[in-house]
Amino acid sequence: MVHDRDYKIGIISMLACDVLWGVLPIYWQALRPIDSWVIIFYRIFLVGFVSGIATLIIYGLPAVKDQLSIKSNLWKFPLAGLLITCNWSIYIWAVNADHVIQTCVGYYIEPLIVCLLGIIIFKEKLTKYKLTALLFALAGMLVILFHFMQVPLIALSIATSFAIYAAVKKWFDLPPIMSVFMETLFLMLPAICVVIGLELTGHGALAVATPGKYCLLLCCGILTAAPLSLFAAAATKVPLVTVGLLEYLSPSISLVIGIFFMKEPFDLIQFISFVIVWIGLGFFTYGEIKSSKENMLE
Repeated sequence: MVHDRDYKIGIISMLACDVLWGVLPIYWQALRPIDSWVIIFYRIFLVGFVSGIATLIIYGLPAVKDQLSIKSNLWKFPLAGLLITCNWSIYIWAVNADHVIQTCVGYYIEPLIVCLLGIIIFKEKLTKYKLTALLFALAGMLVILFHFMQVPLIALSIATSFAIYAAVKKWFDLPPIMSVFMETLFLMLPAICVVIGLELTGHGALAVATPGKYCLLLCCGILTAAPLSLFAAAATKVPLVTVGLLEYLSPSISLVIGIFFMKEPFDLIQFISFVIVWIGLGFFTYGEIKSSKENMLE
């Protein structure tokens, strides 16, 4: 019963995370003309600041000290922080450079890498439905890769950095918001120093943003910490294979936004590749529903 409850919480957390991530391209483009790198450094500091306040209020300073006293955490936390920062940086730059659809390609490839890491590192098993979904997803990605006739570096960089980050998160047995704080803690000081330096030299957000847009920028900590916390909750309660497959929801939402809201080019071959992926997701969904019913009968 406890396992079933944790699994459901993990699934709900992952779905909520995907919806938030899916609509965020609208937010990042709304911050123009603030430079992407300025946004990135603000984001790093504000994520740590927001999650740090929440962690101290909920769990207290002794809990943070306990985590820092564990020697292995002194490399696990910075590693996770560097990976997610790399992912953020590429993603924000790509969105503001009008490459939303290529970021979608990256987040469609990424669950495949997550699934493979789950199988190789954590010895997770595939059901026949998940295997079918994985094969369809792979087929969809091959169509895209052959269609581009070149290696999409933006997409692959986004995919690889977040997949490894997802695998590292499996090592953390922490409450979600504390997990986010611990992995950004080591990056907060360098980030705020860069922010102050940019603002003092007239190259920061204050030089180009209206007061309203600057206030909108300050919301990026909450808008980043919330889905990351949801992802952290899901990563510890749901098999990595399931996490990877559910992540197709996020780029699908962004894809719709990129095509219809941001008017990026989208051709028939790309459409066919995404249809193939969604057929695979249909198999995955059916398998999850069937498995849930069988568990209830037991």
